[in-house]
Parts: sequence; structure tokens; C-alpha cells
Amino acid sequence: MGTALVYHEDMTATRLLWDDPQCQIECPARLHAALNGLRQCGLEQRCFRLPARKASEAELGLVHSPEYVALVRGTQALAEEELQALSAQFDAVYFHPRTYHCAQLAAGSALQLVDAVLTGTVRNGLALVRPPGHHSQRAAANGFCVFNNVAIAAQHAKQKHGLQRILIVDWDIHHGQGIQYIFEDDPSVLYFSWHRYEHGRFWPFLRESDADSVGQGQGRGFTVNLPWNQVGMGNPDYMAAFLRVLLPLAFEFDPELVLVSAGFDSAIGDPEGGYHLESLAQSVCMTVRALLGDPILPLSGPMVPCHSALESIQSVQRAHAPHWRSLQQPGRGSLDGRGSESPPDAASGTCSPPLPGAVACETAAAALSSLLDRLRLRPVPPVPTAAALTAPGAARLLPPDVLCQEASAPREETEAWARPHEALAQDKALTALGKLLYLLDGTLDGQVNNSLVVTPGPAVAATLDVAIRRGLSCGAQRVLCVTLGQLDRPLDLADDGRTLWLNSKGEEAAAPSMFHVCTPLPATTGGFLNCVLGLVLPLAYGFQPDLVLVALGPAHGLQDARAALLASMLQGPAGGRVLVLLEEESAPRLARTLALVLHGQAPPSLGPFSMASPEDIQALTYLRGQLQPQWKMLQDPSRGPLSGAPCSQLCASSQPEAGPCGDGAAHQPPAAGR
Repeated sequence: MGTALVYHEDMTATRLLWDDPQCQIECPARLHAALNGLRQCGLEQRCFRLPARKASEAELGLVHSPEYVALVRGTQALAEEELQALSAQFDAVYFHPRTYHCAQLAAGSALQLVDAVLTGTVRNGLALVRPPGHHSQRAAANGFCVFNNVAIAAQHAKQKHGLQRILIVDWDIHHGQGIQYIFEDDPSVLYFSWHRYEHGRFWPFLRESDADSVGQGQGRGFTVNLPWNQVGMGNPDYMAAFLRVLLPLAFEFDPELVLVSAGFDSAIGDPEGGYHLESLAQSVCMTVRALLGDPILPLSGPMVPCHSALESIQSVQRAHAPHWRSLQQPGRGSLDGRGSESPPDAASGTCSPPLPGAVACETAAAALSSLLDRLRLRPVPPVPTAAALTAPGAARLLPPDVLCQEASAPREETEAWARPHEALAQDKALTALGKLLYLLDGTLDGQVNNSLVVTPGPAVAATLDVAIRRGLSCGAQRVLCVTLGQLDRPLDLADDGRTLWLNSKGEEAAAPSMFHVCTPLPATTGGFLNCVLGLVLPLAYGFQPDLVLVALGPAHGLQDARAALLASMLQGPAGGRVLVLLEEESAPRLARTLALVLHGQAPPSLGPFSMASPEDIQALTYLRGQLQPQWKMLQDPSRGPLSGAPCSQLCASSQPEAGPCGDGAAHQPPAAGR
């Protein structure tokens, strides 16, 4: 199982035949740029190439009316003047004699990918297609979109494969109203879209793109709109949306399949909300790297969500709290509010106006250039994942492409680091330490992405202490330590901002300093997710570590699926560079699972969602309140004045624009990799 790529050259055939400034950006060069980017980065060769096929009219009819399908089919015989006249009947659409053929291939490519994932041929994949689809409606083309590729794929998955829960994530800068209309009364499909809205002043200018449009009938609560009301949302704003809305809902919904309508017109480097070819190509490459399990660049810049973003997020939480237990948390303000925050003249916060066009283009180009420089300076490590085990024959438990670590640091060097710790005097502990030092050096040198080290239980604390000090002395500027079980923070560890210590054990909730946090280990699924999404990850992304150390010590009490999810999600803040230290008593059952997720596999399902206990909610609320002044990723608009940053200035204009992107299908947790 691997990552599939679906593409067909024929999808470049449709093009604009007359002058139309609004539609000219949807051009064949978009597919060429994306595919050339994948080839230049060596990514196409690493993917399983699936053949594209045309969707049948019956398959198109899963979403579209027979009359509309017949109308599009008829464009094959129309002259240019007739095509232009027909196109003018729709909003931001052009037809070409080859449009029907291309649109059939686009929809069919999505179906091919869904079939391959659901039959186990591949783990995940990307469909590079045009025309795009998420604006297309049952009987109307719209916004460059002809057939609704993702909606057809979702209906196909339900009908052919019997799926009952599908999550659609739409990250295009424009609202995918077509998908929303198709599924707004369907509780089997959870549709999530974040999009530029500007209080209805941005295309497609729809009232139903706001946060209080939550679906109809049985589908109430299954349409989730996160409207951005200021331009220039950046990394911290999107991360806040992930942690506070999308991931809590996704884990509670527990989808069997995740479909991503992957529009890249809000990506770095694109100043106009249109299609910047170099930015598009790099976005596609980054997406495929993530699907393949490669480390992704850590997020850069201050992690401070802007005022408007937090208010939009809160409006979604209010609108959906009646429908989702994961959003029913105390301390988030009243639950009777609906819709987005007030218009700009009445809103709190200090989001700045858009930059002039020429300045924004310059700024966007500089931002993209900086990102490309970072990519060149941080290539994919030659060793994706390594594991150092203690038990004889344990290597056979590892996946075949995970390196079983045998090499160690020099004996004298290992003994020198071990000397202050009595627990490291035993041969087994000393051997494990030598391998850890070797892997740690490889990680910081860019030779190893992440690793797992098993050591005797009594030696975990001492081994972790050595790992922290070795990391800081060998180039790591900031080390994040996430520990579970009976592991105390070293007394002589400086509280100088170079280490952030997060410990979950017992029933204590305390924050002795902003860099030392203790939290109880929740018993329920909801409590665990609250802790990870509401505390651990916001702190981790705000800290921006160079290295993440995860230690599962004696009596850590963490179920395998939860340990796997934690290790998987902690790969993000440091762009990989995760070293997991595991006490050997847990190793027989847990080492393989951890090795798999470190290597890019999806973690196992957490099982049915259960609410956090009142005690766990109280502990989390207390800690967030204590830490919020120092850690801006934790700030909450319902808890007093905001101190966030103004929105970043990467968007040039607030003028109406149309244009979705190529629909893709990307699959990651929480759907067990689908």
C-alpha cells in the first residue's frame, strides 16, 4: 500500500476560446505546472500511478440531473459563438468542445482513486484534475466547475462500497457551495469548509456561506462553514481552526473516508486569490509529500492567531455546539450566538486593510521564495524511521522499511553521558543509550527523520535526561518533552525557554511555569482529545521546537491507539524530528504500532467518542486559563480582551473573485488512513 496519483493529459484540452479576464486563470498550464513539479521533485516516481477513466452518465447522475448532463454533453457539437452564449448563462464558467470529455475524466479520476483506497490497493492518493468541481450544483455549472467531482466520489463510495460516514474537507479560498447544497440534508456526509467570506462581500456572495448555515433537516450540524472575514489569514489562524473545530468534529464523527477538495488558491505566494502556477506546483508537491509520509517543514513565523480568525472560530463553535459534543465545552462563551462576528467597523481586533496590489504581489513573491529556500535547506532525510529494540528477535515485529538500529555512539562517549545516572549502569540500559545518542545525532544532522528507542523502565527518566542535554548541546535551540507516567522533570533543568516540559500523570493539574506543565491523564476519548488538541498541540506549535522527545515511562497508562495518535500528531511541530522513548515492558505490543505511525501510517481508530469527565474539563480549563497570557495559541475570545496579532498581509484585494481549484482526494487520520 502506498500513495496513488491519477492524471490524464486529455484534461488539459479544455481552454478558454474568447477573451474573459475572469475565466482566463483556469488554464491547462495549471495541470502542467503541478505534474512538472511532482516530476522535478521525484515525487511522481514514488507514487502508484492509477489509470484515469471517464465517469459514466449513470455515475454523473449520482449528483447531477439528466437534463444538465445532457446539456453539457451537447457542448461537444457547439460552435464558438454558441459556447460563449451558453457560458454566459452561468456564473464564471466557460465551455469548450472538449469540456464534456475532460469533465468526465475529472469525475472518473476521483472514482478511480476512491475505489483504489477502499479496496486496499493504496492507502491514500491525489487526483490531479480539471475542470474543478466544488462549485458545481445539481443542474448548474458554476465557478469554473462542471461536474462536482468530490460529491460524485462521495455518493459513489456510499452506493458501491456501503460507507455511512464520509468527511469532506474543502480548503479552497472560495466556499464550495455546490458540495454544501448537495449534502445539506444528509447526515452521512460531514462537509467542512473554511473560506474567505468578508461578511458576504467575497465571491460567491452567499448568505449561506456564513457560520450559522449548518445544514437542513436530518443534516443539521453536518455542514460546517468557517468564514474568514479579514484577508491574509496565516499559519496560526489555520492551525487554530484545525485544533478547535475541524479535528474535534472529525474525531467525533469518526469517518470511514476523508475526501479533500484541495484548492490551493489561498496558498503562500498567491497574492490575488487566483492561480499562481509556481505556488500551485509547490502546494501540490507538499501535499503529496504529506501523503507519502515525508516530514513536512515546520510552520514559521509567530504562532499568534489574529483577532478576526478567533472570532470566526468562536462563531462556528457556537453554531455547532448544539449538534456536537466535542464542541460543548464550558468556558467558551454563551452558546446562543449565531453567525460570524460583527462587520469590521464594529468588530474587536486590529486587522489591517489589504495591501495595494503591487505591494502584495511583491510580498507574496518574497514569501514563496523564502519557503523554497527552506525546502532546499531541509531535504528529506535518507532514513525515514529507525527503531532500537532490546528484546532478542524483536526486529521481526518492525515494518520491513523501518531501519532496525544496530549502530551506537562510541562506548566511551556513551559511558561518559551515563556516568551521572545510576540507572544507566546496567548493560541493557547502556546499550539502549548508545543507540539513542547515535540516532539523536542523526536526527539533528538531517540523516534520520524520527526514531523509536526501547529501554528498561527504570532507565527511562535518566535516558530522557541525557537526550535533552545532548540535543541542546548539539544544535537544538528548543526541545519539547512530552512525558507520560512516573517521570519527573529534572530538578537542574534550566527554565530558560529552551525546553518545554509537558507531563501527564496522576490527577495533578499544575503549571509551575510557562515551560513546565502537568496535566492529568484523561480516561475518556473526549478527555484525551481535549488534552491533545486543546493543550498539548497548541503549546507545541507555539513553542516551535527543533526536536520533540516523547517518553512513555513506567505506569504511563496510555492505550496503544492513543499513544500512536500522540506520536503521529507531534511530528508536525518540528517537521518530523521526533524521538519516542518507550519502556520495554510496553514494547512487545506497542513498538510496532509506534514504528508504523512514525513511518507515516495512520494511527488506529480511537473507537467511539465519549465525553470528557467534568474533572478533566475543569483541569484543562484551569491550565488554559493559567497559560493563555504567555501562549497565544491558547487564547479564547470569550475570556476577555484579545491580544492576538493583526492578520498577515499576503492578500492583495478584497474585490470579488471567482475560481475554485482542482479537486483532490487526500486521506489521513482520523479515517485510519483513508
